[in-house]
Amino acid sequence: MRRAGTTLIPVALVLLAACTGTTDPRAPGPGTPAATTSESSAPRPSEPTADPPVVTRLLVVGDLMLGRRVAAANPGRPVRPLRHLAPSIRRADIAVGNLESTLDDDGPPQQGDDSFAAPPGTLRGLESVGFDAMSLANNHTGDYGPAMLLDTVEELRDSRIAGFGAGPDRAAASRPAVVEHDGIRFGFLGFNAIGETPMAGARSPGALSVRMPIRTAPEIVRADLDHVLGVVRRLDRRVDVVVVLPHWGDQYTHEALPVQSTVGRALVGAGADLVVGGHPHWVQGLESVGAAVIAHSLGNAVFDMDFMEQTMEGVTLTATFRDDRLVDVALDPYRMDADFAPRPLRGAAGAAVLADVRAHHVGRYRAP
Repeated sequence: MRRAGTTLIPVALVLLAACTGTTDPRAPGPGTPAATTSESSAPRPSEPTADPPVVTRLLVVGDLMLGRRVAAANPGRPVRPLRHLAPSIRRADIAVGNLESTLDDDGPPQQGDDSFAAPPGTLRGLESVGFDAMSLANNHTGDYGPAMLLDTVEELRDSRIAGFGAGPDRAAASRPAVVEHDGIRFGFLGFNAIGETPMAGARSPGALSVRMPIRTAPEIVRADLDHVLGVVRRLDRRVDVVVVLPHWGDQYTHEALPVQSTVGRALVGAGADLVVGGHPHWVQGLESVGAAVIAHSLGNAVFDMDFMEQTMEGVTLTATFRDDRLVDVALDPYRMDADFAPRPLRGAAGAAVLADVRAHHVGRYRAP
């Protein structure tokens, strides 16, 4: 929700630090006159001064899958793979991810060997790492049946991490998570466009879903999208910043599908300030829509996909807000090591990952 009188950031400047992380959020924003010490402009001691803006650093990570071979490589230590990212997660004012699994496997596997369940202690570990919210709107939350999906929803509800994107029915799955930082309210919504996890219905459990190409429908099912857009509009009236995490697109490609732009732009039109996608397992480009940003895919955060180089790479996204205004998007690259721990990259290796992002920016996005 953009407050009256807020100056929107020019497109070319909103994204200036997207791959460099060099913008200082304490510096004057684009379009803001530089400070001066002349007598005519400096406030007199007796004059009231405006409150400084609230600066919020929101960190988003890509797909988190802590089961299967990830768990086997880190026995008894479910979040050990996050040890190199943990300092950045804890430094963030708000940290969000996509949990691509259930929290228990006490049910029939729905996708054979590709059914994912996180090991015991995962939720407590994610709390200790510093996550504030977690999306369940993906194609693996239903991997061990409806009972385990609901169990995962309940476990998050009883934790310090706000879950969103799945529930016992569509109304519950549509319920956003709201996280507050210094009086600024951030609302989070997620939806699944890939299938496999059941679509939440009027009286049936599942994930909030939008059927769309290329996995769940030959074209966008308008009723699904209209429902999500309505949720975004209502959320925009309740909070200061709206963030949407769609699970969409095609796997193993840096190219975002055109339908991702179509849906992402519709989300922004409804009130989203930031859209961060998952599922492709490779990094994809960024796109600007006015003062909002669409990040089509951050790649894998933790996953046991060591069969190709690109699935072992990804970026974290740090979005900096002044009050309700997005002023900077910074990407930090990493590569998973032998035990699937993402390790931050510097120099040429990091530049190569960012080059894959930059080469696939969409539409009007312009990197430095």
